[in-house]
Formats: sequence, structure tokens, C-alpha cells
Amino acid sequence: MYYIDYHHHSNHSFDSKAIMMEICKEAITKGVQEICFTEHFSVNPNAPTYGHMNWPNYLADIQKCQVIYEDQLLIKIGIELCEPHLMREQYKAVLSTIPFDYVLGSVHNLAGLTLRKYMNAHPNEDIYLAYFKEMYELVTYADINVLAHFDLMKRYAHATRGIYTFADYQEIISSILKMAIKRGIGLEINTSGWRTKLNESLPFLEVLKLYKELGGEILTIGSDSHKKEDVGAGFTEALNLAKEAGFSSYYTFEKRKPIRIDM
Repeated sequence: MYYIDYHHHSNHSFDSKAIMMEICKEAITKGVQEICFTEHFSVNPNAPTYGHMNWPNYLADIQKCQVIYEDQLLIKIGIELCEPHLMREQYKAVLSTIPFDYVLGSVHNLAGLTLRKYMNAHPNEDIYLAYFKEMYELVTYADINVLAHFDLMKRYAHATRGIYTFADYQEIISSILKMAIKRGIGLEINTSGWRTKLNESLPFLEVLKLYKELGGEILTIGSDSHKKEDVGAGFTEALNLAKEAGFSSYYTFEKRKPIRIDM
């Protein structure tokens, strides 16, 4: 078993204080063999993520860790882009010269509001449908490798709106996954939900099964951790979920090219 974590945040993200060097030490202690740092980034001045990233410092920290832990941990350069289907030219201008291994795309905001604020501001709207419609736009137009936390809205909505029923949204979910497959975009098993009251992965089993049935192959696994203690969290559970959905492999990335790993 090749132990990876392909979604991790450090203090280069606005919502984390974790030090990259300490995350790497913890990863090695836990037996993680490969990690990809995926800091939040947005070019939208109205997004909470905006203005935090210092690219020279981020790349220098990764390079330093790569040198120090060269024989113990494979460290990749990643990013998590917020709504990268919007303001595409601005994203391209900033990111075109950065040597990414892996690019995650996510929806954290709807109509200029964070998901939680959007949900609270629209008490009578089908917020899951609104979210999935935005995900479809993302997967149709964004320059990304993998869709992050596919059904993130449930993290904020489950306590008050409940967790969505797969059958009610299967049509639009299928459209999203078909477009992802068509464009060579993969799907992430995000394990963060298992560490919250949500108590399930993002996405859950039915979505993974549908992705497999439609011909999807590219699957990554990430803790979405914002602290060193959670590096690699949920990896074994994610592998078991992937197997239950019919997968026999998962993927890492190098220079934005997928690399298959058999289970």
C-alpha cells in the first residue's frame, strides 16, 4: 500500500497555521510516502482566500522540505483554486509560470457569498441544486486536474437542511461526472467529513459508484487537513470505500500528469 495525502493545507492558506516542515515530519512518522500541498487560492478580491498567498515563499518552503526530506517523503506542488471557472484569464496570468504537479478545483462561494452565507441568505432555495449547477460550470470550463470535495455543500447544510438524497440529484451529478470524464478531470475522495459531525466522506459511495459506472478512473485521496495532526487521516477508510465502489487503483500526479497506483 502506497500511503498518500493529496489535499493538505499549511500556513500558506488563510485558514491554517500549520507549518509545512512540521507537517512533513508528522507525515513521515505516520508512514505517509507522498504528500501534495494544496493551498487555497483565489484571484477574486471578494473571496476570503484572496491576498494571502505569497508565491515565492510558498515555493521556497516546498523546495526546502523537498531537500531536507528527499529520502523520506515525496513532496509535490499543488493548489486548490476557488471557482477557477470564473475570472479564467486572471487565473491564467498568475498561475501560468508556476510548476504545479496538481491542481484541485473547488466551489467555496456562490453568487459572491461563502456557501454557509449563501445557504443562510436563501432559506427557501434548493441550495444543493444551486451548488451542483456551479460545480457543472466549474468542470466545464476550469483548467484543473481533479474536483475537490465534490459535495462540499453538505458540510454546511447537513445540520439544518439535511444530507441530500442521491436519487434526487442523480441527473445533474451524472452530468458533472460525464463532463469531468470527457475533459480528463478526476475525482477526489476527501476524508475530512469523517472528522466532523457529518461523519461521511465527500463524496459518498453512490457518487463514487456512478463515477466508476460512467467510466471514471482518476481517483485521488486527500485529508483536506489544516493541521499537522490530521495528515494522512482517513486514507485506509478511503481505500476501502474506493474498493467498494469498484475501483482497483488510485492516482498521484507529477507535472499535472496522472500516475496510476494499483491497490
